[in-house]
Amino acid sequence: MTITAKQRIPLLGITAYSGTGKTTLLKQLIPILSNMGINCALIKHSHHNMDIDIPGKDSYELRKAGASQTIVACDQRWALMTETPDRSISLAELADKFDANQIDLVLVEGFKHEPINKIALFRTSVGKPLEGLIDNHVIALATDEDISVNIPLLDINNPQQLADFIQCWLNDKKHSC
Repeated sequence: MTITAKQRIPLLGITAYSGTGKTTLLKQLIPILSNMGINCALIKHSHHNMDIDIPGKDSYELRKAGASQTIVACDQRWALMTETPDRSISLAELADKFDANQIDLVLVEGFKHEPINKIALFRTSVGKPLEGLIDNHVIALATDEDISVNIPLLDINNPQQLADFIQCWLNDKKHSC
């Protein structure tokens, strides 16, 4: 039986309302996790039609000519672009694209309705209700408020505390297999 990346690599969502600081926190969190020896990958959902290729470049022109998949590569990195005009791709399909031998954790920004473990970020200043943010998959709440919840409460302004929590969560997942 082949083990897929989704089965093998834990996924952890970082969920919050727009303007809460998901990307800012992830930019702080990823280097800390890396220094702890945790190799992270990231899947970010965008509500906008996005394109990482540049009009006028050969790869862009060949993809637009009808290539359904295009790989652009150089000595330092490569990127695979896949056209999906007839269907949206699932989070599981995206996670399966990662090399499970290189990754310990996939952090997921967006995809808030997916049934994966999540850390919710909450700031009252954003003006949205806490109730719409917490679901059965939220394993911790990171906030700058003193809120009573039935899950671990983390300081949103302390990325080291979040990294420590994630490391503990990952260790628990490894030992429960």
